[in-house]
Amino acid sequence: MYIVETLNNLIHQTAFFNLEPGNYLMIAVALFFLLLAIKFDFEPLLLVPIAFGMLLVNIYPDIMAPYGEGGAGGGLLYYFYKLDEWAILPSLIFMGVGAMTDFGPLIANPKSFLLGAAAQFGIFAAYFGAIAFGFNDKAAAAISIIGGADGPTSIFLAGKLGQTTLLGPIAVAAYSYMALVPIIQPPIMKLFTTEKERKIKMGQLRPVSKLEKILFPIVVTIVVSLILPTTAPLIGMLMLGNLFRESGVVRQLTETASNALMYIVVIILGTSVGATTSAEAFLNMDTLKIVALGLAAFIFGTAAGVLFGKLMCVATKGKVNPLIGSAGVSAVPMAARVSQKVGAEYDPTNFLLMHAMGPNVAGVIGTAVAAGTFMAVFGVF
Repeated sequence: MYIVETLNNLIHQTAFFNLEPGNYLMIAVALFFLLLAIKFDFEPLLLVPIAFGMLLVNIYPDIMAPYGEGGAGGGLLYYFYKLDEWAILPSLIFMGVGAMTDFGPLIANPKSFLLGAAAQFGIFAAYFGAIAFGFNDKAAAAISIIGGADGPTSIFLAGKLGQTTLLGPIAVAAYSYMALVPIIQPPIMKLFTTEKERKIKMGQLRPVSKLEKILFPIVVTIVVSLILPTTAPLIGMLMLGNLFRESGVVRQLTETASNALMYIVVIILGTSVGATTSAEAFLNMDTLKIVALGLAAFIFGTAAGVLFGKLMCVATKGKVNPLIGSAGVSAVPMAARVSQKVGAEYDPTNFLLMHAMGPNVAGVIGTAVAAGTFMAVFGVF
C-alpha cells in the first residue's frame, strides 16, 4: 500500500497532471522559435534564450513564482525578471550596444538623423492604434515602442509606465519582429521604391576624426539628457559604452561591455522575457492585439523611413538611395544589413551598409527619445 501511494504521488508530481492545453500550445511556439533560431539563424542570440524561457515556464510555472508565494522563495526566473522590471538589464544592454557601435557613419552624414526620426513614425501610429483598440494611454505608449524594433527600450518603457502585465507580450513581440527583419522589411522596401532607385550608388562617406568620435557621445548625452532627463538611463548607458570604445584608453572596459557583460545580460534578459509567456498570461485577446499592433508599427516605421529616403533622393538629385531609410527602425545592425542585401540584389557592386548604419544608429537614439517623451508626458521619472 505504501509503495502504491508513493508511486501515485510521484506520478502526480509530473508536469503531465498540471499542464493545460494552452501550455502545450506555448511549448509548440517555443519549439518553433528554436527552429527559427537554430536552423534558419534568425537572431539566435535573442530567440534561443527567449524560446527556452518560454519552454521552461510552460512546463514548470513555479520557475516564475513571486517571492513569498506559498510561504516560499521566488522561482529562479522571477529574480531575473525583476531586473527587467527595474530597467537594469535594458540599460546594460544599451551600454553593450554602445561599446559595439561605430557612430562614424552618422557623424559623417548627419542627415541620417532625419531618416532615423522618420522611421519612428511607426511608434506614434501604433500609439493611436492601441488607443483605438481600447488600451489606456500608458499601455498604448508601452505597446507603441515595438515599432522602434528595439527590445530593451520596449522593456524599459513598459516597466517605467507600470505595464508589467503587458511586458511579456510586448517584449516577445519586439524581439520577434527584430528577428524577422530579413523577412518583413524587403517586400515593403521593394513596394515603395523603383528598380532605378534601388541601384543608386552613394558617394563615399568623409573620414571622421578621433576627436569627433570622442565628442559625439559626450555632446549627445548632455543635449538629450538636458532636454529629456528621463532618457538618461538609456542614452547615458549607450553613450558611455561608445565612449569606452572611442576613447581608446579603457580597452578592458570596452571588451567587457561588448562581450562578456553583454552576453551575460542577453542570457538573463532573454530567458526572463521568455518566462513571462505562460499560457495563462499570454493566450488572451490583449496579446493578439499587441502582436498585430507591433507588426503594423514595424511596417509603418519601415515604410516611413523608405518614403523619407525617397524625398531625400529627390532633394539631393539622386544622391541618396531610399533603401537606407528602412534601417531607421533601429534593430542594429540587422536592419542595415537588410538595406545592403536588397541593394546588392539589383547591383552586386553597390555597397550601402555603411550608409545604412547612419540611420540605423540614429534609430536607436530616436527610439530612446520617443520613450523619454512618453515618460515626460505621463510624468514618470
